[in-house]
Amino acid sequence: MGLTKPNQELRRDLKQAAAILKWSGIDLFKVAVRLSEVGLETEARELLRMANSYQEIEDRLAAYSNEVKQGRIVRAKL
Repeated sequence: MGLTKPNQELRRDLKQAAAILKWSGIDLFKVAVRLSEVGLETEARELLRMANSYQEIEDRLAAYSNEVKQGRIVRAKL
């Protein structure tokens, strides 16, 4: 059975949020590399820590999206 429209929207929103976190993490990583190159290692490490936390949250959102697809998470009517 297919997903209801609200659950399709929920899944799409979760996937979109995960993608935004992924690309934000990539951007943070690139800035961290540049900071490291100019001698700002402490700041670079902080950005890398943030990028890693984005990855963890991205993974969780992707898992939630799969749970919506499997019907384990559903959007309730308000």
